[in-house]
Amino acid sequence: MTDVAYDKPMPPLNRDSKPFWDSMQEHAMRLQSCGNCGKVRHYPRPVCDACHSMEVEWVRASGKGKVHSWTISHHPFHPGFIGDLPMTLVTVELEEGVRMCAQMRDLQPNQLCIDMPVELGYEAATADLTLPVFRPA
Repeated sequence: MTDVAYDKPMPPLNRDSKPFWDSMQEHAMRLQSCGNCGKVRHYPRPVCDACHSMEVEWVRASGKGKVHSWTISHHPFHPGFIGDLPMTLVTVELEEGVRMCAQMRDLQPNQLCIDMPVELGYEAATADLTLPVFRPA
């Protein structure tokens, strides 16, 4: 965890997203699953986009996936990210069938390729906030 004040935007914590962020803090990512049809979804939200049910279950995710796409950001979308530039952001197709965006770690951008296996990592941003990152598998 960093001793520097966290000056980046904080994710919203509400009844839909709090279980996800709690699971990140526990280093055991969970994703929403529809309690009616079973479809896994990410980002957390109150209604299933397949059957429109509001029944929710939380399932443990493997944390494994493959690179779907990536971008290298050279311009901060918020002043708090200036020190992180350039920043490699990946969209990962998780084994559970959903896509998730996070920063890529431990790899130079020219080493990335589509379908590259990656795994989830956890980085403490504050004492109460752990963020997802991806690393080569």
